Amino acid sequence: MERMRIFFAGVGGQGTLTATNLLALISLDKGIEVTAGEIHGMAQRGGIVESTLLLGGYASPKIEKGEADVLLGFEPLEALRALPYLKKGGYIIWNLDPTYPVGVSTGMEKYPSLSHIRERIDNCSPDNYSLHCLEIAKRAGDVRCANMVLLGAFCSLDISPLSMEDLSRGIKRYLGEKIQGVNLRAIELGREAIR
Repeated sequence: MERMRIFFAGVGGQGTLTATNLLALISLDKGIEVTAGEIHGMAQRGGIVESTLLLGGYASPKIEKGEADVLLGFEPLEALRALPYLKKGGYIIWNLDPTYPVGVSTGMEKYPSLSHIRERIDNCSPDNYSLHCLEIAKRAGDVRCANMVLLGAFCSLDISPLSMEDLSRGIKRYLGEKIQGVNLRAIELGREAIR
């Protein structure tokens, strides 16, 4: 696909914006025109984080409802909330491990069951792929690389102009030397998990 609109949905602390920026830089390295944007609330306190990445010459970073080719859900409830942005026939790659908001932790609110979220996502798109990113990130060596697990899964599906090799090169070029190894392991484990 030469042109692609990607919607990222997560919560603060999951590396949603880091993932968006990394894919943007990798795309620029490949000579792909990039437009990116972000919307986030109280990101440092676990608030909603949404960002967009449009590849192939879009003028605006905004993705309207029903326009996203791909939804990357870093948190299950946020993936559910972002479903209206996905176009018919779009792809969803999402993390099964919830990050509970403060209201749920204090018993003031209820978090929907994972089976309810899965049912809604299945009804929205048959092309959806779910994985336990936190569990996989632990195996890679650091739970903070769960975002890279999701990116590894995404880039291994051959649905975008970005390959696993591009992602690996980008990690080596744009992430600090101390964290490259764990992130490279995370993308490989993400690729294995999606298969």
